[in-house]
Amino acid sequence: MRTFYSFTVILGLSFFVFSFNRIEKSNLKYTNTKASNHSTVYNNSDDVNEISNDFFKRYSDLKKYKSDVMSLYKNRTLGSIWFDDNEINEFGSVLYEKAKKTNDLIIPYQKEIDQLFSASSDKSTISKTDADMLLSSLYVLYTKKNNADKKKLSYDAMLKDFLNYSTLEEETTAVATNEKVEFDQYYKLQDALKKYKRLEKSSKYKPIVPEESPYKELRPDAVSNTIAQVRTRLYLLGDLKTDSKSNVYDRELMDAVMKYKVRNGFKPNYILAQEHIDEMNIPLEDKVATLKLNMERCREIAAKIAASDEYVLVNVPSFELFYVKNGKIVLTSPVFVGAPLTKTTIFNGEIDRIVFSPYWTVPQSIVQNELKSKIAADPNYLAEKNMEMVNGQVRQKPGPDNSLGLVKFMFPNPDDIYMHDTPSKTLFDFEKRTFSHGCINVKMAKELAVAMLKDYPEWNQAKIDKAMDGKTENSFKLSKKVPIFITYFTSLVNEKGEIGFFQDVYEKDSDLNRETLPEAATVNQ
Repeated sequence: MRTFYSFTVILGLSFFVFSFNRIEKSNLKYTNTKASNHSTVYNNSDDVNEISNDFFKRYSDLKKYKSDVMSLYKNRTLGSIWFDDNEINEFGSVLYEKAKKTNDLIIPYQKEIDQLFSASSDKSTISKTDADMLLSSLYVLYTKKNNADKKKLSYDAMLKDFLNYSTLEEETTAVATNEKVEFDQYYKLQDALKKYKRLEKSSKYKPIVPEESPYKELRPDAVSNTIAQVRTRLYLLGDLKTDSKSNVYDRELMDAVMKYKVRNGFKPNYILAQEHIDEMNIPLEDKVATLKLNMERCREIAAKIAASDEYVLVNVPSFELFYVKNGKIVLTSPVFVGAPLTKTTIFNGEIDRIVFSPYWTVPQSIVQNELKSKIAADPNYLAEKNMEMVNGQVRQKPGPDNSLGLVKFMFPNPDDIYMHDTPSKTLFDFEKRTFSHGCINVKMAKELAVAMLKDYPEWNQAKIDKAMDGKTENSFKLSKKVPIFITYFTSLVNEKGEIGFFQDVYEKDSDLNRETLPEAATVNQ
């Protein structure tokens, strides 16, 4: 679990390159700064000059690109280009990956840029302002190298093209022709992309307009024109083999609704609520954009997955875990992940230990914010919760009620997050499962441990059961570390070939819906 919370807003908008009044250059740390995503307004050219002069003085090897870099910000109402809140956005990650794959591209301050994307590096030494301008400089270098035929276009115009992914489909098609991506999800999404682009051109694909106003939930046996529209929609999406045009919510439609809900991560029942109609009415152009973005996400981890004959993949938006061995999915389990204020970090690591009947050392932030007052009010609180004080720290003893359950999976990382069992099994019944302080809670944790220990004969079922009896902590170090990929796919194709679109729970896809920014900055009155 994370050992701290980033609740405090520190100079909230200060990292925006053209949006802030003054920046305290010495102590802006981008790992603990919270910033708004909303448009801000530039109204002080002195601040701009001060910031840019300071940056290019400290990063002098980039000074020759100053004019090009600053042109990117000139006509933007949003100050930051490459950040969403306190994280580098998907476009920043795509730029970094594309630049790395560009032959003979010499990148000044490569070490500092690599540091921004390394899970193990200390990012706190680089302010958000510097990070954003370093990436803008990288963009200019990348564009100079790869867009020689677009000399007449300004960098600002090309940036808008890049941020709107208008050329991404052509780029990924070219890559697919010349460079095989070893993560087959890429090709499955590519097939889905073709299908959705065909649907875009279909005159049959029309918005569903509910007959009832206000809308009332539809259940089996209901009769409504809305039912007929839903039937046509599910036929076009492939959940129904034929479209009978019937306006009766019959058995055939029940099966199609269940199929639609399961593949899209909804609660599996037959109720058609407003949220389901809303999801069906998401514009196809948005679906297409989501598919393109997730194809890029596949490419970012493709090589590492291809090199792994065994791995665990956790996908945050679908709240799922997959354990894969020798190319086959051995186990699938629901999970719940970090809440919006304590997001689960998206990164790759290696599981090196399985700990049975673990202690839970309560993070000091939780002690201060949640337990301190309870302990003061009730002297028996710790004993009642099977907790104890050891060397000034609160820890919960092993047992079935332990917050970590009966087993945890450790993979060293700077955010101190890990996977574990949980006694709170009812939380897996929710659709949107963002409940934790950052760790990944696994419904089928015991089954995962059993599957991962198949190659360790000494760990038979009897020994695992004994280790999970909740009495004594038992830690086992794996002789072969298992790669783990904590991912953020908002669209995936399952083993049956069915495409699923999932909630953008951490709003990492939000840039895809950003409208083209005006040519001139808005000035405060």
